[in-house]
Amino acid sequence: MRFLIRIVALLVIIWLALLVTGYGVLAGSTKNVAGLGLQCQYMTARGMVTAQYLHTDSGVVGVTDCPLLKKSTEVVDN
Repeated sequence: MRFLIRIVALLVIIWLALLVTGYGVLAGSTKNVAGLGLQCQYMTARGMVTAQYLHTDSGVVGVTDCPLLKKSTEVVDN
């Protein structure tokens, strides 16, 4: 029981940190537009946010993978 309460408390602290800072955690990604585009879904405290990136395998132009964290445009303390 104690373990379950600690896990729930940790999740609440993480959710509050995401809410205050405005960051989102990568939830999924898909390639689109014949492999030239990369669509990344981020889970924030306010819901899901989608970001579009230019994708190349080399990373010279665009990104190779989605970033793990992304700053959202809406922040609670603004």
